[in-house]
Amino acid sequence: MFLPENELDAGSVVLVPLREEHADDLADAASDGKLWELWFTSVPRPDAIDTYISLALQQQKDGLSQPFVVVEKLSGKVIGSTRFCNLDYANKRVEIGYTWYAKSHQRSSVNTECKLALLNHAFEVLDVIAVEFRTHWHNLESRKAIARFGAKQDGVLRQHQRLPDGSFRDTVVFSIINSEWAAVKNNLVYKLASFRQ
Repeated sequence: MFLPENELDAGSVVLVPLREEHADDLADAASDGKLWELWFTSVPRPDAIDTYISLALQQQKDGLSQPFVVVEKLSGKVIGSTRFCNLDYANKRVEIGYTWYAKSHQRSSVNTECKLALLNHAFEVLDVIAVEFRTHWHNLESRKAIARFGAKQDGVLRQHQRLPDGSFRDTVVFSIINSEWAAVKNNLVYKLASFRQ
């Protein structure tokens, strides 16, 4: 398989393959800040966690994704989720998406640690030529965060997806290509050092 199942060490957290038994822990993490109330994200409501996990595991079974829960090492607590998704085997591209963290862990080192671990695995183990990131046009915080760690905006896919409420999502696409990885890695390592000072 292009994406063998494994854990990724990410400093203060570890990325663990998503399982059905993570449902209650994920519901608790999403409830920290009621993240599902952000209409432009894909964070599941607690009563929709089972469906969220089921779809993620089906995509994994279909060879399209590798979903993870983010576990804080110190407490052993699940604090969020992320995944490799939209695998393009022929062109050696992958997306990092479906990323969210409990409110109490936002604006910490966690996102930077996770991105460093995922990108390192993508470029140095999976040997991809590009990693994509996609977000809703209205998710300004996500757009800023993606640009901050070194991804470049490729463009905007207008009316890219119809949302459950009938509205359309304009999707902003960013990417990092393999020739940029060394500089992006240096940037992420530098940012992590500033969290520890």
